[in-house]
Amino acid sequence: LHQRGVDVIVALDVSNSMLAEDIKPNRLERAKRKISDLLNMLEGDRIGLVAFAGTSFVQCPLTLDYSAARIFLSAIDTQLIPVQGTAIGNAIETSVKAFRTLDKKSKALILITDGEDQTGKALSAAKSARSQGVKIYTIGIGGEIGAPLPNPSGDGGFRKNQQGEVILSKLDETTLQKIALATGGSYVRSVTGDIDLKTIYKDQIKILLDNETAYPCFCSSKRLNDLRKKLSRIKKL
Repeated sequence: LHQRGVDVIVALDVSNSMLAEDIKPNRLERAKRKISDLLNMLEGDRIGLVAFAGTSFVQCPLTLDYSAARIFLSAIDTQLIPVQGTAIGNAIETSVKAFRTLDKKSKALILITDGEDQTGKALSAAKSARSQGVKIYTIGIGGEIGAPLPNPSGDGGFRKNQQGEVILSKLDETTLQKIALATGGSYVRSVTGDIDLKTIYKDQIKILLDNETAYPCFCSSKRLNDLRKKLSRIKKL
C-alpha cells in the first residue's frame, strides 16, 4: 500500500511572556529546542512553522528541507511580531492556510502557547480547521499560577500594571482543551518545559493520521475514535 506523508505545522507563541524563566533558559528557547528535536525525527513528512503573538505569519512554508526549517526556527524570537498579545484564533487560521488544503495528505497542527486567546475566535477557527481535515494538538506551557513577565526594556525586573502589581502570564487550559477536542487532537500541559514532541508525533500524529490516510478500509471510524479517547487521557508530558 502506498502511504502518503503527513503535513505538520508547528505554531509557536512568540509573545513576551514566552521569555519567562520559570523554564530554563526560558520558555521560548526550551520550546525551540524541542521543535529542533522534532526535526531530527521526521520521517519524510513536510514541516512548516508559524509564529504568533498579537498576529501571526508563516515563518517557514511546508518543506521537506529540514535544514532550511532549522534555520527559520533559529531566527524565531519575540522581536518577530511587534503586536503583542496571544491571538490563538488568528494563529490557527494562518496555519490552516499554510496547508495545501487540496492535497490529500493528513494535516496536523501543533500549537504551543503559554497564554490565553485574546481574539475570541479560537474555537470557531478550530472548527473551521476540522472541516478542512486539520487536527490540532495543543500544548500549554506553564503552571496554574502563571509566571511574571520580564521587562521588555531589558533593564531587568518584571512588567507591572498601573497599580504597580507584577503581571503574570495566564494559561487558558479550557480553551486549549476545547480546540483539541473539536479537531480530534489532544491537549497536554508542560509545567517543567519537558515538551515531549516525540510522543505527540510518533504515538499520536503518525499512528492516527497515517492510518486514516493509508488504511481507510482496515481501520473503522469507531476504532479511530477509541484510539483518540485513549490518547486524549494523556494529561501531562
